[in-house]
Amino acid sequence: MNISDIRLIFDYNYWANAKLLNNAHEVTHEQYVAPASFPYGGLRGTLVHILEAEWSWRLRFQGLGYGDELLPDIFATPEQLKAHWKTEENAMRHFLDGLTDSDLVRHVRYTTLSGEVRDRILWQSLLHVANHGTQHRAEAAALLTEYGRSPGDIDLNVFLDAQRNA
Repeated sequence: MNISDIRLIFDYNYWANAKLLNNAHEVTHEQYVAPASFPYGGLRGTLVHILEAEWSWRLRFQGLGYGDELLPDIFATPEQLKAHWKTEENAMRHFLDGLTDSDLVRHVRYTTLSGEVRDRILWQSLLHVANHGTQHRAEAAALLTEYGRSPGDIDLNVFLDAQRNA
């Protein structure tokens, strides 16, 4: 794994996020905040969970510990969520831009909120962040589809084809 690979994965991550966030603007407020049977609740809760995971991992990578919990209620509208997400995307891209291939094998040591000490390799943790987003984007995409606002195909191959044809 090299930094170019990681940047490509995060380009895909943000492309897929944008497809969801753009369609989240098209649902009603009631749909945006409605509960659902997914682990983090409905559309808003699921999207906020993806954002919070990425944000907290970036802080961990930078040695800044954990930030305050991002609660879904602070994102009353999809526009507020999208704005916060853009800020996080810029921060993560800035972090990635400062990395070299040799940085990717450094250890990330941290203590979980439950007190467990962990030691991870940076590139593996970065891949985890993107993979985690993929899992929960699928849940959000299912909800958007149920609401008649499918984000369409958000597979990596579709992104790669779009990049090749751009």
